[in-house]
Amino acid sequence: MKKFFPVYVRVPLIFFLVFGLMEYCIDSGDRAAFIKFPMLSIFLAVFLFVLIAIEITLSAFNRILYQLMTPEEKEQLAYKNSLSLKESDWYKGLMHRLTKTQPIENESILLLDHDYDGIKELDNNLPPWWVYLFYIGIIFGVVYFARYEVFGGDNQEVELKKEMAQAKIDVEEYLKTAPDLMDEKTVVLLTDKPSLDAGKEIFANNCAACHRADGGGQIGPNLTDDRWILGGGIKNLFHTINNGGRDGKGMISWKGTLKPKEIQKVASYILSLQGSNPKDPKAPDGEIWVDESVAKNEVTEVNAEEKTENNTEVKK
Repeated sequence: MKKFFPVYVRVPLIFFLVFGLMEYCIDSGDRAAFIKFPMLSIFLAVFLFVLIAIEITLSAFNRILYQLMTPEEKEQLAYKNSLSLKESDWYKGLMHRLTKTQPIENESILLLDHDYDGIKELDNNLPPWWVYLFYIGIIFGVVYFARYEVFGGDNQEVELKKEMAQAKIDVEEYLKTAPDLMDEKTVVLLTDKPSLDAGKEIFANNCAACHRADGGGQIGPNLTDDRWILGGGIKNLFHTINNGGRDGKGMISWKGTLKPKEIQKVASYILSLQGSNPKDPKAPDGEIWVDESVAKNEVTEVNAEEKTENNTEVKK
């Protein structure tokens, strides 16, 4: 075997096999495992050194054994080394176990009585490899039938639907923590000072020219009152800044200039200007906007209070 797999093939093959298994089994994200975990690089270097040392030791041991051989044993070894792959004993033994072929001398024993136009047939047994595959196919069929037809296992269509549903959940969870993939459905209002200060700077650099530095409005509408042309609230405002205002006369789209996280910050800052009453504001534009979710909550609270008061009066 060493003749057909020399040391310059054997060592790289074993090394890269271990390397590939290590990369497959260790979860290292978007980087190679030996880069993310430096200890693995040290392990690979030590493993390669040991592998080379073993080959050198075995080579020296074989040379010593060769020197101790008799001339007849050396000739026998040279003859074995001169044989090709198909002439080697281990290859012949492997083929015989897989095929169970009969020698040509036994052809008369295997010959069947009938022939057709001089064509005769031999009664050979099926090759063991074919028989093994046949039995494996039967076992696989039984297990498959029991799994999917008897015990109701998920078929490919059901598995696909489950995987798609799970993928949708995973994407939604990822979007909650991925600021650069934020949209008007997932954006939330920011109230912390660092975010509002960052939003103020973005507003001053990009929005103040049309809305004034205090948000009182100039070319663009007043952003400090309770009236909105395209709806108020963080989600509507994020959508307007991201996609632009009314066609032909509204604000341009800023999604090519600002990142979603930056749009979130500037929208949160704009909402913090509500009721600031700047000097000489522009006349109101649009309609008064009321957050429906807040209104529903207020109605629910009022109804709950009225119900509690009624119950109290009944008890009295």
